[in-house]
Amino acid sequence: MPRKKEGAAPAARKAPAKRKLAEEFPQGEVLVDSAKKQWKLGLPIGQGGFGRLYLADENSSKTVGPDAPYVIKVEPSDNGPLFSELKFYMRAAKPDMIQKWTSSHKLKYLGVPRYWGSGLHDKNGKSYRFMVMDRFGKDLQKIFEENSKRFSHKTVLQLGLRLIDVLEYIHEHEYVHGDIKASNLLLHHKHPEQVFLVDYGLAYRYCPEGVHKEYKEDPRKCHDGTIEFTSIDAHKGVSPSRRGDLEILGYCMIQWLCGKLPWEDKLTDPNYVANSKIRYCDEISTLMEKCFPGKKKPDEIAKYMEAIASIGYVEKPQYQKLRDILLQGLKALGAKDDGKLDFSSVQNGGGPAKALKVNSRFAGEPTRKLPTVSNDDDDNEEAEQTEAKKKVPRGRPTKAAATSPKPAPKGRGRGRGKKL
Repeated sequence: MPRKKEGAAPAARKAPAKRKLAEEFPQGEVLVDSAKKQWKLGLPIGQGGFGRLYLADENSSKTVGPDAPYVIKVEPSDNGPLFSELKFYMRAAKPDMIQKWTSSHKLKYLGVPRYWGSGLHDKNGKSYRFMVMDRFGKDLQKIFEENSKRFSHKTVLQLGLRLIDVLEYIHEHEYVHGDIKASNLLLHHKHPEQVFLVDYGLAYRYCPEGVHKEYKEDPRKCHDGTIEFTSIDAHKGVSPSRRGDLEILGYCMIQWLCGKLPWEDKLTDPNYVANSKIRYCDEISTLMEKCFPGKKKPDEIAKYMEAIASIGYVEKPQYQKLRDILLQGLKALGAKDDGKLDFSSVQNGGGPAKALKVNSRFAGEPTRKLPTVSNDDDDNEEAEQTEAKKKVPRGRPTKAAATSPKPAPKGRGRGRGKKL
C-alpha cells in the first residue's frame, strides 16, 4: 500500500485513569493457575506501573531461592496491560509450540519467552491476575549505555539475525510486536549469549484467522510506539504490520552501530521525526552518510533498509533473504554467525524490589475492566488491544505539537521498486 505524503492529525490523549498498585505478597505465597498447577513466590525483584514481579518456582517444601528459573508478573485483575500480553502468550508462546518451531527450523534457540501458566489470585478481598514465564537477566539498553552507546558491528548483525528469527515466528502466529528496542531485549539469566524479545503488551494481532488487516490511516493512532524507533506506518496511524516490525529493527541496528539516530534531538516533535524517516526511506545513502560520516558505511544495513522499503503493507517478507543480507555483512567482516555476543549479562533476581527495576513494563493508559482470560478467541480483540495500550511513549506530542505532519518531501517514503 503506497504511503501518502501527509499523515492525519494525532488526537489528544486522555489523562491516565487512577489505578491501584498491586500489594506485595509475602515470600512463600502459593498461586494456583488455571490448569490447577501450584506456583510458589520468592522475593519480589521489581515493580513498575501497577504490577509486581517475583521470583518463582513450582510449589514444593523448599523455599524459592535466588536461582529460581521462573518469574511471575502480578497486577490487579482490572488493570489491562497484563491481560493484553497474556493473549499473545497463550496463543503463541506455549513451550511445545516454541520447541516445535525451534526444531523444525534448526535453530539453537528462539528468543521468545515461554508461557508456563496464568490465573487469578484472590488476596484480602481483591483479585489479581498473574502470569508465569521464563526468568531473564539484564536488558540491552543498560548494556548499551554501559558501552558508551555502541555495540560491535559483529554483535549488531548477530542481534539482527536472532531478532529476524523471533519476528518470523511471531508473524507466522498472527502477531506483530510493535515496540522493538534495546530495553525490551533481555539476556537469559544463565546463558548470556541468548537474547529474548519481551514485553508483548503492545503486540497486535494483524492477521486474525489468516485475514490481514487493511491499510487505514487513523488520526487517533498517530505516532504510536516508541517515537525514535516506531515505523512510518505507525506515525501515520496505520495498524502495525510485519514490515513495520522489520523497519523498527533496522532503526535499532543503526542506533546500536552509530550511537544516535538523526532525529533523536527532536523527539518532542513527532511530525519532524515522521518526516525525517519518510525522507530517509527514499534516500538510504543519505541516511548512511548522516549516521556514519567519514566512515566506512555498513553496506549490509543499507541493503537491509532498502529491502524493507520495498515490502508492501500486506506482503509477507522473505525473512531468509533478510538474514542473507546480514550474513553477507558478517562475511565482509571476516566473521561468521557463531552465536557469541561481546557483552556479559547481569541477573535480575539478586535483591529486593527497592534495589532493582523491573525489566518489563506494567504501566498502561486507561482501560475498562476486562474479563477473565481464556483460551477462546475474543470477539473484541482489537478493542482490547486499543484499551490496553501501555504508557505514552517518549516524544508523545503535547497539545501544542499535536498538529498534522508537515507535507512529506517528494517521494513516497515507501519506495515501490523491486520487491524483496
